[in-house]
Amino acid sequence: MKLGLHIGYSGAHYEVPVELVQKAEKLGYSSVWTAEAYGTDAMTPLAFLAAKTERIKLGTAIIQLAARTPANAAMQAATIDTMAGGDRFITGIGVSGPQIVEGWYGQPWGRPYYRIKDYVAIMRKVWKREAPVEHQGEEISLPFTGEGALGVGKPPVILHMGQFADLPRHRQRGDRQAHGEIADGGCRWVRAGLPARIPAELEEGFRRAGSSKSLKNFEIRLPPMWRSTTTIQEALDKLKPGRPLRRRHGPQG
Repeated sequence: MKLGLHIGYSGAHYEVPVELVQKAEKLGYSSVWTAEAYGTDAMTPLAFLAAKTERIKLGTAIIQLAARTPANAAMQAATIDTMAGGDRFITGIGVSGPQIVEGWYGQPWGRPYYRIKDYVAIMRKVWKREAPVEHQGEEISLPFTGEGALGVGKPPVILHMGQFADLPRHRQRGDRQAHGEIADGGCRWVRAGLPARIPAELEEGFRRAGSSKSLKNFEIRLPPMWRSTTTIQEALDKLKPGRPLRRRHGPQG
């Protein structure tokens, strides 16, 4: 088990807890995670923390799929990872929900399973840099040839931005079969009491992928919460309804 630190996203005011992250790194924590909803984004704080830390992995938990094109998300992740020295960035992706996708980002909800499948495929093509990126998907295609296209789009030559040990972590809470098929890891199952059902659902996803995927090479990240108190009763009282708990520390994989 490895420990991670989740610093979340902003409330009314935002401050990157640099000293807390540096202390976590000094104590041997494996990773630090940011988030985004409709306030601060998840990528920018990690770029800032990359300059303030040396080895701790930098993860998004999560970036919202509708917030960026897959090419832009791949560029941002590769840029931060390169600036951080390489092999430090972990990309967690989620589809969010129709309220946010349509209400905040002004995009149609569409078909999230196919959208994230296309999204991750494009990001991997960008990172692998085997050829100019082309993709004909169910929801996303490059070059774009849909309504309003001028028909002059061409796959660009891709700049070399470093290699990734960690490909996207699909963290959508809904379809756990999709986790196994599309991603290299996932989380958020523990709250719903799902660990006992994880293997069967993931195995179906692994079967869909038609690859060598299994629980042996699939990371599961769980976000438990904890409070430091002097007595067990005090800790229980703070976990009761009406006593909001801000998640800070917990095992992440």
